[in-house]
Amino acid sequence: MARRNRILLGAAYVTLFALGAAGTLAFMPMMSASGEQRSGPPSGYIRVIDGDTLEDMSADITYRLVNIDTPETGNRASCPAERAQGEAATQAVRDLIAAAQSFEARPTGRSDYYGRTIAYVLVDGRDLGETLMEEELARPWRGRRYPWCDAYGQLLP
Repeated sequence: MARRNRILLGAAYVTLFALGAAGTLAFMPMMSASGEQRSGPPSGYIRVIDGDTLEDMSADITYRLVNIDTPETGNRASCPAERAQGEAATQAVRDLIAAAQSFEARPTGRSDYYGRTIAYVLVDGRDLGETLMEEELARPWRGRRYPWCDAYGQLLP
């Protein structure tokens, strides 16, 4: 079965539910029509906006990862190198979400200037921010945005 069809089947057979008063979101497995147990986030419900921002379409909540900063994409990037790195981070998150067996958002109770819910996101039990930093697609969030590009259009370390 093609990857796209597997993702669509996974989306069709997964239920979203809320856990506890903390507002933690998780996706739990259900049985498919063929009796196969399926689990993972329904790709139709989670939209990856960029490397550190995800939208839960079913709950109309946009999450900003609490612990990382990823390069900007599109017009917001300061140089082509930042744009390319930001697109790589975005694609990595899309791939991780699409292949995930489990997805969990743990809101911190805070929101940012844009109204996004600040949250830890776990994919298959691993912190998404930590994963992106290990792959050198993100850096730790230090309380404010720092430049990604030097005066020559190269990525800063």
